[in-house]
Amino acid sequence: MCPFPLNLAELQKDEEDQRCVADGLAGPPSSSVSLDTSHPYYDVARHGIIQISGDDNYGRKLITFSSCCLPPSHQLNHRRLLEYLKFTLDQYVEMDYILVYFHYGLRSSNKPSLKWLREAYNEFDRKYKKNLKTLYVVHPTNFIRITWNIFKPLISHKFGKKLTYVNYLDELRDHLNYEQLIVPPDVLRHDEKLRAAQKDAAPPTVKTPPPPPPLPTQQFGVSLVFNVFGVCVCVCVCVSGLRTEGIFRRSARVQLIKDVQKLYNLGKPVDFEQYDDVHVAAVILKTFLRELPEPLLTFRVYTQVQDILSVESSLRVSRCRQIVESLPEHNFIVAKFLLCFLHMVSQESIVNKMGPSNLACVFGVNLVWPRHGSLSLIALTPINMFTEILIEHFHAVFGPRCPPGQVTP
Repeated sequence: MCPFPLNLAELQKDEEDQRCVADGLAGPPSSSVSLDTSHPYYDVARHGIIQISGDDNYGRKLITFSSCCLPPSHQLNHRRLLEYLKFTLDQYVEMDYILVYFHYGLRSSNKPSLKWLREAYNEFDRKYKKNLKTLYVVHPTNFIRITWNIFKPLISHKFGKKLTYVNYLDELRDHLNYEQLIVPPDVLRHDEKLRAAQKDAAPPTVKTPPPPPPLPTQQFGVSLVFNVFGVCVCVCVCVSGLRTEGIFRRSARVQLIKDVQKLYNLGKPVDFEQYDDVHVAAVILKTFLRELPEPLLTFRVYTQVQDILSVESSLRVSRCRQIVESLPEHNFIVAKFLLCFLHMVSQESIVNKMGPSNLACVFGVNLVWPRHGSLSLIALTPINMFTEILIEHFHAVFGPRCPPGQVTP
């Protein structure tokens, strides 16, 4: 028997009535995603419901699901939606990943049935659930909280602990790279209205002082010049784990990563050997790259990287060489050092299961991103291809082999 003898249809209707009062009658989802019609799931993917948005603060791949992008149910085959979700996750489930679910915009006209939700949960077997580290539910409502409680007896306790409710978008900033997050315009507007309503109801608050300037020893979130040493140390430590299966796919304990970051930012030595886990250095390396104010490959090359798909296949390696040779000297040297290491990792792919394609999937979004806005799922394809070429054809792109330890950034 359901532990909540409540009419969910009525609850959802009340919820939608409240939305209409607060937001006005919402129109269709925001602009559709431009997509090649040859995509195997074009009929679903064109709506932009599912997106890849870089990594969270601990190097875990970030995937978003936006309810406001769901078209009316009669216009979407929900079975195909489930298949497309699995198709997308299959590219990332071998590594740790995060899901962000934007609940706003789910209405009676576009919501999947409870039966579909149950079937979806059952179809997502252990390979999908094991490496899911957190499920963020943004803008939860009474409907979704009660629905969750109805399903709770059917959900494992371990999986249930991964759920985190997020009432306002700003709360996500503590957990992931918010600037890379793809947030639909409808969700942004809804969040603004919620925060405005909260501000009107809340008592006056004392202004908080601006954050202090970075310490002279700061390593994270500062320019490349200041944290080259940390990048090099992490690379050299990771060399010892070249044959570690799944290197760069796994995260480490969150508190441990915070402790290491704190040591670096205070200018204190970090002895990775005491952690006896190459994944710690691997996560720290990705974090260094992700928190640079400007990506290692600079903002300037973003458009050139996006155009790589239009370059004839036989000319792409030389085009990539032109792009990296245009980098400022400091960026070029560090990029050569890093990509040399990733090439070495790929040479051990029979053992570590991390070939150029896998490594590109992990590192692409940490090497280049746009100056403004977020990375879309479509923009990832040329970025990953570009990064894969840099790794697989390292010698042709960067010149003679130069192992880590012989390159001095």
